Amino acid sequence: MALFEDGVLADARHELLGRGHAERLVPLIAGLPGRGRADEIRVSLGPGSFTGTRIGISAARALALAWRAEVRGYPTLALVAAMAGPGPLSVAMTGGHGEMFIQNFAADGLPESGHHSLTLADALSRPLHRRVAGSRAQELVSARGSGEPVPVLPDARHALALPDTLLTRSLAPIYGRPPDAKLPGR
Repeated sequence: MALFEDGVLADARHELLGRGHAERLVPLIAGLPGRGRADEIRVSLGPGSFTGTRIGISAARALALAWRAEVRGYPTLALVAAMAGPGPLSVAMTGGHGEMFIQNFAADGLPESGHHSLTLADALSRPLHRRVAGSRAQELVSARGSGEPVPVLPDARHALALPDTLLTRSLAPIYGRPPDAKLPGR
C-alpha cells in the first residue's frame, strides 16, 4: 500500500503474503502517517489471489465510507505493465492451478486484449510481445527462447503511473478464471 500527498509518495508498505491478508491489512494502513487517511482510495481489482483481492476491495469500501473518500479500482495486470515502463509488452503473473495470467499491453499502457489464465504451453502458443513483465516473466521468456524479462510484482507505490482511463468506480473483482465450485446436481 502507498500513501500519496499532492501526487508525491508520502509513505508505503509492501509485504509478500501467502496467507493472512485480512490480519495484516488494517494494521499496515494504520501504521501510515495520519493512520493512512486519504481523500481517494485506489484498490487492485485483480486478477490475483482470490481472497486477497476480495479483502482489499472490502477494506477499501469500508475505509471509503468511514473517511468519506472516493474509491476507484484498477486491474492488477495494468499496474504491472505500468511499472515495467513503456510498452508494448506482455504481462505474465502467477495464477491459480499452476497457470499464469497473460495480457498484452500497447505502448500507451492500455490493454490490447483481455487477460487469460493459461498453462505455460498455452501461453507459448499465443502472440506475445518481446518484453514480458511480471512474476512469471523470466519463466515465459526462457521457455520461449527469446525476449526480455522484466521481473516485477504489483506495488502500490506505482499506482499513479496507471492511465486514468483504467480507473473505475465499479469495484467488482476481476477473476482470472471461472470458479472451481459447481452447483450440486439435482
